[in-house]
Amino acid sequence: MKKIKFVGLLLGLGIVLALTGCNRNENIIRVFNWGNYLDESILAEFTAQTGIRVSYSTYATNEEMHTRLTAGGGGFDLVFPTDYMVERMIREDLLLPINLENIPNIRYIDQRFRGLEFDPHNVYSVPYKWGTLGILYNTAMVEALAPGMVVDSWNILWDARFGGSIFMYYSMRDAFVAPLKLLGYSINTTNPDELFAARDLLIAQRPLIRAYLGDPIKHSMIGNEAALAMVFSGCAMFTMEFNSDLNFIVPREGTNVWFDNMVIPRGARNQAGAEAFINFLSDPEIALRNTLYTGFSTTNWATFALLPEEIRNNPVYWPSDEVIDNSETQVHVGEFTATWERAWIEVLAARP
Repeated sequence: MKKIKFVGLLLGLGIVLALTGCNRNENIIRVFNWGNYLDESILAEFTAQTGIRVSYSTYATNEEMHTRLTAGGGGFDLVFPTDYMVERMIREDLLLPINLENIPNIRYIDQRFRGLEFDPHNVYSVPYKWGTLGILYNTAMVEALAPGMVVDSWNILWDARFGGSIFMYYSMRDAFVAPLKLLGYSINTTNPDELFAARDLLIAQRPLIRAYLGDPIKHSMIGNEAALAMVFSGCAMFTMEFNSDLNFIVPREGTNVWFDNMVIPRGARNQAGAEAFINFLSDPEIALRNTLYTGFSTTNWATFALLPEEIRNNPVYWPSDEVIDNSETQVHVGEFTATWERAWIEVLAARP
């Protein structure tokens, strides 16, 4: 297969562009996004086209972003939450309605990604990226540690033969996907017995775990630091370009199909500028550059048509209907969130 190199290398977290000398009177938007989730070279182009400067910073989890917004450390004009977090933010009145008249490029967003359960009328969100959660594995290391092992189930993350060679993703909702699916429960459970059974599996797994990591998982797997890792499909696409021993599967028990979105927080100082940036990111050519840079699947039908065939036909990038039908999308669990948070703290506090 012809190799498609994603544009650029990872640039690190918390980069702020075009800030020096700024004052409150300047036309600026403050963007808060996931790490390595946008080709930052496009920011200067946006400024050149619109005259709007961009202050750009990043976060590692939905919960971190939510805490920043609700603890007085916000001031952001645009953020990129996942499905269940969009729903939570709507319920908590943390978002402003988006004026779609200012986003003509909305016509390029595929209909299959509009009208989803968390925002059925797309009042508050414009789809950005989507994908699955699965297992990234080093074929050579797996064969060395467990000859003949077929990687097709979440249960491999509890196999003692891989002790010290497993990375888990540092995210409350995502970490629980594996044990809940293994137990046959919904990833949106509000049953305490089910959640605590999954918690106990994660605690039992702790001695096997090398580390809980966020975005650095990509570098670590490229560098052959572990045999197995829970990662998102876009992370897998990126890493597989740099290490030919890496492969990705969605476990047979099913997984999370997720959707990340562009939203405008209540309290935004420049809503019109944020809408202009949403429109800019929804341009097919700009979305193409972001897709090639990040490895994550686009929600833009025009961009998808521009992708090389080997990416469009790659099941990691574009999972089959069978995979999607066997999976769930996370939803906000309401007041039960506090129980989830307690279970997660207990997992992290458990002695390895």
